[in-house]
Amino acid sequence: MTATIPYYDWITHHADRRPAGLAIHDLHTGRKLTYRQLDERARRLAAHLQTNGVGKTDRVALLAPNCPEYFELQFACGRIGSVMVPLNWRLTVPELTYILGDCAPKVLIHDSSFKAQAQALQAQCTIPHLLEIDIDRADSSYERAVMAASPAPTLVPLTHDDTSTIMYTSGTTGHPKGAIITHGMTFWNVVNLGIPAMISPATVQLVVLPLFHTGGLNCYANPVLHAGGAILIMRAFEPGAALDHICDEALGITHFFAVPAPYQFMMQHPKFQDADFSRLQMAGVGGAPCALAILEAWAARGVPLVQGYGMTETSPGTSMLDAADAIRKVGSAGKPFMHTELRIVDEAGRDVPRGAIGELWTRGPNITPGYWNNPDATRKAFVDGWLKTGDAARRDDEGFVYIVDRWKDMYISGGENVYPAEVENVIFQLPQVADAAVIGVPSDRWGEVGKAVIVIKPGETLSEPDVVTHCLARLAKFKVPQTVEFVEALPRNATGKVLKRELRTQFVGTSAPAIT
Repeated sequence: MTATIPYYDWITHHADRRPAGLAIHDLHTGRKLTYRQLDERARRLAAHLQTNGVGKTDRVALLAPNCPEYFELQFACGRIGSVMVPLNWRLTVPELTYILGDCAPKVLIHDSSFKAQAQALQAQCTIPHLLEIDIDRADSSYERAVMAASPAPTLVPLTHDDTSTIMYTSGTTGHPKGAIITHGMTFWNVVNLGIPAMISPATVQLVVLPLFHTGGLNCYANPVLHAGGAILIMRAFEPGAALDHICDEALGITHFFAVPAPYQFMMQHPKFQDADFSRLQMAGVGGAPCALAILEAWAARGVPLVQGYGMTETSPGTSMLDAADAIRKVGSAGKPFMHTELRIVDEAGRDVPRGAIGELWTRGPNITPGYWNNPDATRKAFVDGWLKTGDAARRDDEGFVYIVDRWKDMYISGGENVYPAEVENVIFQLPQVADAAVIGVPSDRWGEVGKAVIVIKPGETLSEPDVVTHCLARLAKFKVPQTVEFVEALPRNATGKVLKRELRTQFVGTSAPAIT
């Protein structure tokens, strides 16, 4: 380590050690970046930002589909101490106006497909500078800025406690909160995830989750770049194309990570049964409880989905199954990572016995210090240094953690707790079901009862009595949905999670969950 190279700068290290090694392959454009090229582009972008008044702790926002520029900006910010703010491109201008008003960036980098939104946001939020990425133009303002800038920015010393990123997370009500991500959080996620995910310089990962989300950025993209491996980026997920990439011997993909929805859509694709998964060493799943039907379908093709648990505020890794336990403990989120602690507690904050359901709490060096400009939210999120995750969980007799459901999605029917994920698992057993979600709705008699919202596979038929009869044979009566609605598609966010608040708004008239 020298005084001129920040110790946290992985790309500079690999540019020196493996300069010609592939770092990033943009599958949409075909563009490839070696570690030397990524290092130089990050340096030049950092210098350009400095010449436009961006300094330590200043924010730089990015509004774009998946592209290499996410990592160019991340490592450029790391050189000069500024803070990256990746933006959810599915949000409307009014929603983004709140976020940009909250974080006040000096620069907004945007893809050309979001030019109109970027111009509106610049005017409404008084953003000093715009930079446009245009994959069809070699002379876009972003490219001109990078190529014209000095390759020698003024490096700013940082520590693990300095902020690297602000990620805005949506809630069921109110405005999004900006989770503060420090350099230390990202580092400890690399340490926690690297060994159990079998990441090495030989790793080649297909990245499909949105890079504005911690799952896309850190499971496992940043750990792979830390190790000196290669990431292959899809601009947008498409199940058939993803299967083609995994089967492509020339690409040599060894690692894949997604939330349950992409796995579900891939297994329902005609190419799934004949896909060649022989080179796939690790297929991770997290972000939401995964239906057993999905786990079983992939296991039948020789690909055990290795489950883990995490959230934006935990950088995101918290727990994970070892690959050796993926079949034996199917459905489990594993055990805590080496540098992370977990507790499962009751409503009074007392540890519950093994097998009992409670709220999952966590602490460690991978945990956020709080929320940007929101001390009240920070205060409510912690108890004596423990982050309250809002997820319901249990431990089995061997200490393996099972995520039961989101605590807020639980509803109470006749005095009994019902966790929708359990009911959804049973509904997914019906071969006619393409997609399903369960929510609690008001009942004069029981307080709340379940409503199943189901998407039927093309060419199949299914009735409400069919669903109810199936559930009655497999669930206690209080867990069985009282009503069933059939829809063409479920609302999902950019990572593929079902937006149950939208279902509650549609069928109940309010987005607020019954249990908070």
